[in-house]
Amino acid sequence: MTKEERHNAILEQLLKHDPVLVSDLATMLEVSSVTIRKDLTELENDGKLYRSHGKAIAINPFTSNRSVNEKEKLAPEEKYAIGIEAAKLIKPNDSIILASGTTVQAFARCIQPVQNLTVVSASLQASLSLAKNQDIDIIQLGGVMRHSSESVVGPYSEQFLNDCSSSKLFMGVDGIDFDFGFTTTDMREAHLNQKMMQAAQKTIVLADSSKFGRRGFAKIGNMEDIDAIITDSNVKPCDARRIEELGIKLIIAEMKSSIQA
Repeated sequence: MTKEERHNAILEQLLKHDPVLVSDLATMLEVSSVTIRKDLTELENDGKLYRSHGKAIAINPFTSNRSVNEKEKLAPEEKYAIGIEAAKLIKPNDSIILASGTTVQAFARCIQPVQNLTVVSASLQASLSLAKNQDIDIIQLGGVMRHSSESVVGPYSEQFLNDCSSSKLFMGVDGIDFDFGFTTTDMREAHLNQKMMQAAQKTIVLADSSKFGRRGFAKIGNMEDIDAIITDSNVKPCDARRIEELGIKLIIAEMKSSIQA
């Protein structure tokens, strides 16, 4: 196995089991721990993972503020499956709030209301997707446009939310840490998300399984503030158990490849 093949194998393993131990990688790839540590150092220098106390973590556990174009390429099948499950929670004549992020955008593309639906949206791309459906009334929040997420933040959006109420908030996050809470990379976005939670009867977090065990810079809330989490079938059993132990409704979205298998 060449070094490039080892690097690809390490990154693929991280997608399935994050984090992974140096000793486990050495056994799996049949090389020494010294070789694995050198591989991890090179991958960390390239910004592809993060080393921490004898193990490797997919990217930095403290999430960076990547552009929406980069994020769209990450776990697209998982995000679509999550969107399908989230769309099932919409009721006739419902009113919902959409936060920002590529998982929320994927969710918006899955929405097909049987009756009228009112959507308050911070995401420009989500609003554009929903605009194709005549049965959806869209209220696009105004404010400062965040280029990285193609969504708005700021006092104009927050002021509007003070005067409305919805049944559900669908929120994407950059990290879920069971001890710290759920987070994003931008303080302004975190503050807007908090206002959205106050305006909604239920908070539903849409997060693919890679988001667990990570922290963004800005805390949105504690785990007890979440009513439900929708994630994909790659979620670790230990994470699934912890969610249910916290009394949070867990919905696991099965991907097409998993169903066919």
